[in-house]
Amino acid sequence: MDFTQEMKKVLLAGIGAVACTAEKASSLVDEFVKKGELTVEQGKVLNEELKHKVNEAVKEHVHVTVVKEEPAEPSAQDILNNLDKLTPQEREELKNKLSEMEKTDECECADDEE
Repeated sequence: MDFTQEMKKVLLAGIGAVACTAEKASSLVDEFVKKGELTVEQGKVLNEELKHKVNEAVKEHVHVTVVKEEPAEPSAQDILNNLDKLTPQEREELKNKLSEMEKTDECECADDEE
């Protein structure tokens, strides 16, 4: 697994932890309101403050950059360097493909001469 995937997992875990913390804090505020330790209005204000602080913390500390990586096209030299790694079946398939390409090239050349 590459570094990007690992960082993505860490980021998602962090966001999940923040979300869990916000939910727990909200539940605690609701519990205090039920017990009468806070008024409903105080609970609403405290809940809004908690949400605001969580959002600010996320904005401050979480920066997401999406980078799309294009797969690199192998160069002719890369292909030549890897020919010895081919299985006999893969070599046979390559020979057939090259033969087909040569026939197509010959047909195009014949059409051009006319």
